[in-house]
Amino acid sequence: MSIRLDSLTTGYRHRGNRTVISDNINAEVEARQLTCLIGENGVGKSTLLRTLAGFQPLLAGHIYINDRDTAGMTPQELARQVSVVLTAKPDLMSMTVSEIVSLGRTPYTGFWGTLREEDKQVVNHSMELVGVSHLASRMISTLSDGERQKMMIAKALAQQTPVIILDEPTAFLDYPSKVEMMRLLKHLARSERKTVFLSTHDIETALQVADTIWLMQRGGSLSIGTPHELADNGALARFLDRPGMRFCPSEMRVVIE
Repeated sequence: MSIRLDSLTTGYRHRGNRTVISDNINAEVEARQLTCLIGENGVGKSTLLRTLAGFQPLLAGHIYINDRDTAGMTPQELARQVSVVLTAKPDLMSMTVSEIVSLGRTPYTGFWGTLREEDKQVVNHSMELVGVSHLASRMISTLSDGERQKMMIAKALAQQTPVIILDEPTAFLDYPSKVEMMRLLKHLARSERKTVFLSTHDIETALQVADTIWLMQRGGSLSIGTPHELADNGALARFLDRPGMRFCPSEMRVVIE
């Protein structure tokens, strides 16, 4: 187990008031698995991811990474445990791919960010793992969306964290690239012993590739299981069955009627 949520409550504080998004979450994200978080817009998926990444404070409860409470970690210690790949495209368009990937070494290189030989080896190996070594000298302004997303995953790998969190990593990709990206992430979870936790609206691909699905619903409630477990217990049908569409458990896909 890499991540354990103990009575976690997420949301926002503003002028002494609390807005609760998800309440009393008790769950585990397993290592060496691809875990996909799905649910409607506005149910709190991004809030949960930001809280796990340390981008916003939790309201109550605890987050444990490898049995250590993140509340006791410094920002640098947390940066050595969790790396994050966001949906937004990087603003630093005048940098090369290798320069961006090298930023993943920041938690280890100190104030001046000088790369040692071992840091350079980690950067090169990270680019090799995701297949972007041939793009190392390219300016990121010249990259396709798929190439740019692979570059950001290489940066996360260069950070050498046990946990990688991704927010909508397939959002800007065409369908073949979505499948390739999800398969890559699952392979990295296995081969590099990573805990990979991502949010996605690409539900049908997630159902075919993910080891575990977290289905978040209004009020922050969670249904957790393998895709087939959530199909068998009716959770996916309750989420996906709408006028004009239904979930077909035998085929694990949505049928438009």
